[in-house]
Amino acid sequence: MSIYKRDLMIYVGISIFSIVLALVFPAYITQIAVMFLMVILAQTWDLQGGQMGYNSLGNIMFFGIGMYVSAIIQIAMLYGWGGVGEYTSASGSIKVEIIKSNYLYGMFIGAFAAGIICVLFAFVFGQIFLLFRGPYFAIGTLGMVLAVAELVSSWEWVGAGGGLSLPVYPAEDPTESGRLYFYCFLAISAICFAFISWVVSTRFGLALNAIRDDEAKAEAMGIRTLRYKVSSWMISAFFLGLAGAIFGNMSNFIEPLEVAFPTITFGVFMVVMALLGGKGTVWGPVVGAVIFHIIKETTWTYMLGYQWVALGLLIIVIVIFFNQGIMGSLAERYPHWFGIKIEEDAEEATS
Repeated sequence: MSIYKRDLMIYVGISIFSIVLALVFPAYITQIAVMFLMVILAQTWDLQGGQMGYNSLGNIMFFGIGMYVSAIIQIAMLYGWGGVGEYTSASGSIKVEIIKSNYLYGMFIGAFAAGIICVLFAFVFGQIFLLFRGPYFAIGTLGMVLAVAELVSSWEWVGAGGGLSLPVYPAEDPTESGRLYFYCFLAISAICFAFISWVVSTRFGLALNAIRDDEAKAEAMGIRTLRYKVSSWMISAFFLGLAGAIFGNMSNFIEPLEVAFPTITFGVFMVVMALLGGKGTVWGPVVGAVIFHIIKETTWTYMLGYQWVALGLLIIVIVIFFNQGIMGSLAERYPHWFGIKIEEDAEEATS
């Protein structure tokens, strides 16, 4: 059995276990759904930061763009394009009940459109920002997401800084909507894991690793580095757009600075999760996301007011004791677990 098939089977097992867990403990289904959102955030960031070595601080931009694109399309499909501004107005001019089929159709169309639009944004922005390297790229992407957030905050048609409410899923059972978003995040994370795992096992993944190790040498070998860099950003943008669309529906309310473009929360979390699990590894972002989410939920529940202190201590521990992450440290100590073959000592080889 290949490593790729083994990893896929393990992830399927984890997904089945999560479904059972959500059915047994329905009160925690939202927290489990957010855990899979964290897995998506960590995986998409690691494709650049881990596999390619480009540490982006602005990937959360695609999350927010996807959220707004999906919201606009959903509202337009229900009330027409002329009704978007009226629906998002402070007076709440439009209040119409909707049926489940219309809501689901609008959400899925909006989510797919959000992914496509985010891919286009990644293609355009990538031509500019991926010309920079190192800290210049990181700071440039941070400025990019802050600028986009401020622009959206002043766009009255989508509610500006006051935000906008999305159509509410018409469910009589309060746990029904939780199950819907849980299955959506589970499906997106599974597809994201399978696709990224496959991508990094191909020549495309080898090109990304070559860029990470030495971009100048990669270019000298004939690798069109900009094409690979932009393509990897487009992959991340697609899944982030999908995740943003579903999260906006789950929140039922979109506000530009805290919900759609949460730079100091989700924007930082995706980096910390990848580092905790081990960036540049297939399972690192997944393991890091699960552990981080458990720690986050625990501190946010029992250490309210000191949760950011706990997060800062976690970052310090990662930097000092797990500079290769959990999976990176395990791969170094137990390479055979990861299919890494170590050459035998010269004495053993000649005996």
